[in-house]
Amino acid sequence: MSAEARVGSQDDAKQAAALARLETDGWIERREHAWKTSRRWQQAMARTAVKLYQAGDAGEDLRVPIVLALLETYQNEVNDEQLADLTEAMLPIEAASLGLIPFRTLETAS
Repeated sequence: MSAEARVGSQDDAKQAAALARLETDGWIERREHAWKTSRRWQQAMARTAVKLYQAGDAGEDLRVPIVLALLETYQNEVNDEQLADLTEAMLPIEAASLGLIPFRTLETAS
């Protein structure tokens, strides 16, 4: 197996693990053939948006509220690499929920 194939395989495994954790923890749900954000996630993002607005954040990077919402829950439970993996998995799902990109199908998410 080539180095590129091993890296791709590791990335796929990390992505699958992150999606599984987000689903188990109630942040995302399977609806029809796509991942969707849960009501719990939407509430966490609303709280985060208020905090960022009050802090004067310009709101230009969707990763910022995602990271803050995840940190609010996980705090010291995840390390930086795990937080990055969870953020990377959640980013396209949240972007689709906001209508910025098409919904991510379960087939392309795993």
